[in-house]
Amino acid sequence: MLFAVDMGNTNIVVGLLDGSRVVFEERLATNPGRTALEYAIDFKNLLELYRISRDEIDGAIISSVVPQLTEIIKSAVFKSMDVLPKVIGQDVDPGLEIRIDQPSTLGADLIVGAVGALELVKPPVIIVDMGTATTVTYVDPDRVYRGGIILPGVMTSFGALVDKASQLTKIGISAPGKVIGTNTADCMRSGLVYGNASMIDGLIDRIRTEVGYPARVVATGGLASLIIPYCRNEILVDDSLLLRGLKTIYERNL
Repeated sequence: MLFAVDMGNTNIVVGLLDGSRVVFEERLATNPGRTALEYAIDFKNLLELYRISRDEIDGAIISSVVPQLTEIIKSAVFKSMDVLPKVIGQDVDPGLEIRIDQPSTLGADLIVGAVGALELVKPPVIIVDMGTATTVTYVDPDRVYRGGIILPGVMTSFGALVDKASQLTKIGISAPGKVIGTNTADCMRSGLVYGNASMIDGLIDRIRTEVGYPARVVATGGLASLIIPYCRNEILVDDSLLLRGLKTIYERNL
Protein backbone atom coordinates (compact mmCIF):
# COMPACT_ATOMS: atom_id res chain seq x y z
CA MET A 1 0.00 0.00 0.00
CA LEU A 2 1.04 3.59 -0.65
CA PHE A 3 1.20 6.21 2.12
CA ALA A 4 0.62 9.66 0.60
CA VAL A 5 1.05 13.07 2.23
CA ASP A 6 -0.12 16.38 0.77
CA MET A 7 1.16 19.21 2.95
CA GLY A 8 -0.63 22.55 2.65
CA ASN A 9 -0.32 25.79 4.57
CA THR A 10 -3.25 24.99 6.88
CA ASN A 11 -3.72 21.21 6.78
CA ILE A 12 -1.70 18.11 6.02
CA VAL A 13 -3.79 15.57 4.14
CA VAL A 14 -2.65 12.05 4.92
CA GLY A 15 -3.96 9.13 2.91
CA LEU A 16 -3.40 5.45 2.32
CA LEU A 17 -4.09 3.88 -1.06
CA ASP A 18 -4.40 0.20 -1.88
CA GLY A 19 -4.27 0.16 -5.65
CA SER A 20 -6.96 2.59 -6.78
CA ARG A 21 -8.86 2.30 -3.48
CA VAL A 22 -8.49 5.04 -0.87
CA VAL A 23 -8.23 3.14 2.43
CA PHE A 24 -8.35 6.33 4.48
CA GLU A 25 -7.91 10.08 4.13
CA GLU A 26 -7.42 12.27 7.20
CA ARG A 27 -6.25 15.80 8.01
CA LEU A 28 -3.65 17.03 10.50
CA ALA A 29 -2.86 20.64 11.34
CA THR A 30 0.19 22.11 9.64
CA ASN A 31 2.48 23.19 12.46
CA PRO A 32 6.14 24.01 11.69
CA GLY A 33 6.83 23.99 15.44
CA ARG A 34 6.26 20.24 15.75
CA THR A 35 9.06 17.70 15.56
CA ALA A 36 9.48 14.68 13.30
CA LEU A 37 8.82 12.42 16.29
CA GLU A 38 5.49 14.14 17.03
CA TYR A 39 4.31 13.71 13.45
CA ALA A 40 5.64 10.13 13.43
CA ILE A 41 3.43 9.36 16.43
CA ASP A 42 0.44 10.85 14.57
CA PHE A 43 1.16 8.63 11.53
CA LYS A 44 1.61 5.56 13.74
CA ASN A 45 -1.67 6.26 15.52
CA LEU A 46 -3.49 6.64 12.20
CA LEU A 47 -2.25 3.25 11.01
CA GLU A 48 -3.30 1.66 14.30
CA LEU A 49 -6.72 3.37 14.13
CA TYR A 50 -7.38 1.75 10.75
CA ARG A 51 -5.72 -1.54 11.80
CA ILE A 52 -2.94 -1.25 9.23
CA SER A 53 0.42 -2.85 9.95
CA ARG A 54 3.51 -0.84 9.00
CA ASP A 55 4.66 -3.98 7.14
CA GLU A 56 1.77 -3.46 4.70
CA ILE A 57 3.21 -0.09 3.60
CA ASP A 58 5.54 -0.59 0.65
CA GLY A 59 5.91 3.02 -0.51
CA ALA A 60 5.33 6.66 0.39
CA ILE A 61 5.26 10.01 -1.39
CA ILE A 62 5.07 13.62 -0.18
CA SER A 63 3.84 16.82 -1.80
CA SER A 64 4.65 19.99 0.15
CA VAL A 65 4.21 23.75 -0.14
CA VAL A 66 5.76 24.26 3.31
CA PRO A 67 9.53 23.90 2.74
CA GLN A 68 10.46 24.18 6.42
CA LEU A 69 8.36 21.09 7.19
CA THR A 70 9.25 18.90 4.21
CA GLU A 71 12.29 17.18 5.75
CA ILE A 72 10.49 16.87 9.09
CA ILE A 73 7.58 15.03 7.50
CA LYS A 74 9.96 12.94 5.40
CA SER A 75 11.76 11.87 8.58
CA ALA A 76 8.44 11.23 10.35
CA VAL A 77 7.31 8.86 7.59
CA PHE A 78 10.59 6.96 7.80
CA LYS A 79 10.43 6.75 11.62
CA SER A 80 6.84 5.51 11.69
CA MET A 81 6.88 2.97 8.85
CA ASP A 82 10.52 2.42 7.85
CA VAL A 83 9.87 3.62 4.28
CA LEU A 84 11.87 6.40 2.62
CA PRO A 85 9.30 8.59 0.84
CA LYS A 86 9.67 10.20 -2.57
CA VAL A 87 9.20 13.98 -2.52
CA ILE A 88 7.67 15.97 -5.38
CA GLY A 89 10.38 18.29 -6.68
CA GLN A 90 13.29 16.16 -5.44
CA ASP A 91 14.34 14.29 -8.59
CA VAL A 92 10.79 13.06 -9.12
CA ASP A 93 9.36 13.18 -12.65
CA PRO A 94 5.66 14.15 -12.48
CA GLY A 95 5.06 13.12 -16.08
CA LEU A 96 3.58 16.53 -16.87
CA GLU A 97 5.06 19.06 -19.27
CA ILE A 98 5.06 22.51 -17.67
CA ARG A 99 5.20 25.64 -19.80
CA ILE A 100 5.14 28.68 -17.55
CA ASP A 101 7.67 31.48 -17.06
CA GLN A 102 9.52 29.77 -14.19
CA PRO A 103 8.60 26.07 -13.97
CA SER A 104 10.78 25.54 -10.90
CA THR A 105 8.53 27.88 -8.88
CA LEU A 106 5.31 25.94 -9.52
CA GLY A 107 3.77 24.63 -6.30
CA ALA A 108 3.88 20.86 -5.83
CA ASP A 109 0.15 20.81 -5.02
CA LEU A 110 -0.70 22.36 -8.39
CA ILE A 111 1.39 19.74 -10.21
CA VAL A 112 -0.19 16.89 -8.27
CA GLY A 113 -3.73 18.24 -8.79
CA ALA A 114 -3.18 18.49 -12.53
CA VAL A 115 -1.85 14.93 -12.71
CA GLY A 116 -4.81 13.69 -10.68
CA ALA A 117 -7.30 15.49 -12.93
CA LEU A 118 -5.76 13.91 -16.02
CA GLU A 119 -6.49 10.51 -14.49
CA LEU A 120 -10.20 11.40 -14.37
CA VAL A 121 -10.90 13.31 -17.58
CA LYS A 122 -9.35 13.92 -20.96
CA PRO A 123 -7.68 17.31 -21.48
CA PRO A 124 -8.18 20.18 -21.86
CA VAL A 125 -9.06 20.46 -18.19
CA ILE A 126 -9.47 23.24 -15.63
CA ILE A 127 -8.59 22.31 -12.04
CA VAL A 128 -10.07 24.19 -9.06
CA ASP A 129 -8.48 23.61 -5.65
CA MET A 130 -10.18 25.31 -2.70
CA GLY A 131 -7.88 25.50 0.31
CA THR A 132 -6.00 28.28 2.10
CA ALA A 133 -5.80 29.76 -1.39
CA THR A 134 -8.23 29.04 -4.20
CA THR A 135 -6.31 28.06 -7.32
CA VAL A 136 -7.68 27.64 -10.83
CA THR A 137 -5.27 26.04 -13.31
CA TYR A 138 -5.37 24.93 -16.93
CA VAL A 139 -3.94 21.93 -18.80
CA ASP A 140 -4.22 22.12 -22.59
CA PRO A 141 -5.36 19.40 -25.05
CA ASP A 142 -1.75 18.14 -25.34
CA ARG A 143 -1.48 17.57 -21.57
CA VAL A 144 0.69 20.67 -21.12
CA TYR A 145 0.35 22.70 -17.92
CA ARG A 146 -0.14 26.31 -19.07
CA GLY A 147 -0.72 28.28 -15.86
CA GLY A 148 -3.66 29.63 -13.91
CA ILE A 149 -4.99 31.93 -11.20
CA ILE A 150 -4.30 32.18 -7.46
CA LEU A 151 -6.64 34.10 -5.15
CA PRO A 152 -7.43 34.15 -1.43
CA GLY A 153 -9.26 31.08 -0.19
CA VAL A 154 -12.82 31.26 1.10
CA MET A 155 -11.88 31.20 4.78
CA THR A 156 -8.75 33.31 4.26
CA SER A 157 -10.74 36.19 2.78
CA PHE A 158 -13.57 35.71 5.27
CA GLY A 159 -11.14 35.82 8.19
CA ALA A 160 -9.66 39.06 6.88
CA LEU A 161 -13.15 40.55 6.54
CA VAL A 162 -14.11 39.68 10.11
CA ASP A 163 -10.80 40.98 11.46
CA LYS A 164 -11.21 44.35 9.73
CA ALA A 165 -14.92 44.90 10.35
CA SER A 166 -15.70 44.96 14.05
CA GLN A 167 -19.48 44.66 13.63
CA LEU A 168 -19.25 41.44 11.63
CA THR A 169 -19.30 38.15 13.50
CA LYS A 170 -18.01 34.74 12.55
CA ILE A 171 -20.65 32.45 11.03
CA GLY A 172 -20.87 28.94 9.66
CA ILE A 173 -20.68 28.35 5.93
CA SER A 174 -24.06 27.44 4.45
CA ALA A 175 -26.10 28.77 1.56
CA PRO A 176 -28.97 31.07 2.57
CA GLY A 177 -32.32 30.54 0.92
CA LYS A 178 -31.85 33.50 -1.42
CA VAL A 179 -29.00 35.58 -2.81
CA ILE A 180 -30.24 38.89 -1.37
CA GLY A 181 -29.76 38.61 2.38
CA THR A 182 -32.05 40.47 4.78
CA ASN A 183 -29.80 40.23 7.83
CA THR A 184 -26.05 40.47 8.38
CA ALA A 185 -25.47 36.74 8.81
CA ASP A 186 -27.34 35.81 5.61
CA CYS A 187 -25.63 38.61 3.69
CA MET A 188 -22.28 37.19 4.72
CA ARG A 189 -23.30 33.61 3.93
CA SER A 190 -24.49 34.73 0.51
CA GLY A 191 -21.15 36.36 -0.16
CA LEU A 192 -19.25 33.29 0.99
CA VAL A 193 -21.24 30.73 -0.97
CA TYR A 194 -22.86 32.46 -3.95
CA GLY A 195 -20.06 35.00 -4.26
CA ASN A 196 -17.32 32.37 -4.45
CA ALA A 197 -19.41 30.13 -6.72
CA SER A 198 -19.98 33.04 -9.11
CA MET A 199 -16.29 33.93 -9.05
CA ILE A 200 -15.33 30.38 -9.97
CA ASP A 201 -17.93 30.32 -12.76
CA GLY A 202 -16.60 33.60 -14.08
CA LEU A 203 -12.98 32.41 -14.12
CA ILE A 204 -13.97 29.16 -15.85
CA ASP A 205 -15.84 31.13 -18.54
CA ARG A 206 -12.91 33.50 -19.05
CA ILE A 207 -10.40 30.65 -19.36
CA ARG A 208 -12.56 28.85 -21.91
CA THR A 209 -12.95 32.04 -23.92
CA GLU A 210 -9.20 32.74 -23.80
CA VAL A 211 -8.06 29.25 -24.86
CA GLY A 212 -10.91 28.57 -27.25
CA TYR A 213 -11.71 25.08 -25.90
CA PRO A 214 -14.71 23.77 -23.92
CA ALA A 215 -12.46 22.41 -21.16
CA ARG A 216 -13.82 20.02 -18.52
CA VAL A 217 -13.59 21.17 -14.89
CA VAL A 218 -12.47 19.17 -11.84
CA ALA A 219 -12.56 20.57 -8.30
CA THR A 220 -11.06 19.49 -4.99
CA GLY A 221 -10.12 20.95 -1.61
CA GLY A 222 -11.70 21.21 1.82
CA LEU A 223 -14.47 23.63 0.81
CA ALA A 224 -15.22 22.38 -2.70
CA SER A 225 -18.19 20.26 -1.63
CA LEU A 226 -19.78 23.32 0.01
CA ILE A 227 -19.25 25.85 -2.79
CA ILE A 228 -19.13 23.95 -6.09
CA PRO A 229 -22.77 22.70 -5.99
CA TYR A 230 -23.84 26.35 -6.37
CA CYS A 231 -21.76 26.90 -9.52
CA ARG A 232 -23.63 26.98 -12.81
CA ASN A 233 -20.92 25.17 -14.75
CA GLU A 234 -20.73 21.38 -14.70
CA ILE A 235 -17.87 20.55 -12.32
CA LEU A 236 -16.68 17.15 -11.14
CA VAL A 237 -15.75 17.20 -7.43
CA ASP A 238 -13.13 14.71 -6.21
CA ASP A 239 -12.03 15.13 -2.59
CA SER A 240 -9.19 12.62 -3.12
CA LEU A 241 -7.83 14.22 -6.30
CA LEU A 242 -4.38 15.02 -4.90
CA LEU A 243 -3.98 11.56 -3.39
CA ARG A 244 -4.74 10.05 -6.78
CA GLY A 245 -2.23 12.39 -8.40
CA LEU A 246 0.41 11.40 -5.86
CA LYS A 247 -0.24 7.72 -6.59
CA THR A 248 0.17 8.26 -10.34
CA ILE A 249 3.44 10.17 -9.87
CA TYR A 250 4.76 7.57 -7.43
CA GLU A 251 4.09 4.71 -9.85
CA ARG A 252 5.76 6.64 -12.66
CA ASN A 253 8.92 6.94 -10.60
CA LEU A 254 9.29 3.33 -9.44
